[in-house]
Amino acid sequence: MTLQGKVAVVTGGNSGIGKAVVLALAAQGANIVIDYIADEQATESLEQQVRALGDRVIGVKADVSNVADLETLVSGAVNAFGRLDIMVNNAGIETRTSVLETTEEQYAKVLDINLKSAFFGTQLAARQMIAQGGGGRIINMTSVHEDWPMPGNTAYCVSKGGMRMLTRTAGVELAAHGILVVGVGPGAVDTPINKATVADPAQLQKLDGAIPMGRLAQPEEIASIVAFLAGPGASYLTATTVFADGGLMQSSPGL
Repeated sequence: MTLQGKVAVVTGGNSGIGKAVVLALAAQGANIVIDYIADEQATESLEQQVRALGDRVIGVKADVSNVADLETLVSGAVNAFGRLDIMVNNAGIETRTSVLETTEEQYAKVLDINLKSAFFGTQLAARQMIAQGGGGRIINMTSVHEDWPMPGNTAYCVSKGGMRMLTRTAGVELAAHGILVVGVGPGAVDTPINKATVADPAQLQKLDGAIPMGRLAQPEEIASIVAFLAGPGASYLTATTVFADGGLMQSSPGL
């Protein structure tokens, strides 16, 4: 129970990688704040799973593209559990549109949910961690596409590239306060965001064939990395990204 007594906020925490992260942190003893924007029943079910592990948990409905809602998340953690030790900026969306096709509305939505939320989530979490003392961990869920082009998904790539530099710059700025900032860059993961690909045998075969390990990751495999980064074993990691892509970036020019 390496995270016993620690308090974690996970944005986009009731499905996909976020849900797996919630359970992985809870399995290590952390108390959890689950951010969600839809599917309250899924959140309640996940809360029950966390309580079954012996941890405390609350669900908070918050739109992470809104700074006031992010403030509610952080204050919710402090009001419920007295502090905040781990911030996981996980919420994300994509439009699967190219630079020629993407509308202003699509661009704004992707950048607000993916990058703006991570920026201000990092800011607000860091302010709380500094105020309470003792340092902390901020983990940004990026993607291989923070560094690796994905034609036809331009706004998403821009948002993840922004998260890359947020992680590096904030990691340098906050190191003096004992706050470590690390990105996790998954490749293809079997989550709702890839539902259409997984449901299409031809697309899935093509994707699997591009991955040296021959398969998509499972959310739990990404979550285990987050749990490690939140714990004492990652005490000298900051301002960088840990990629988990099954070798994808080394074997293909882009997807």
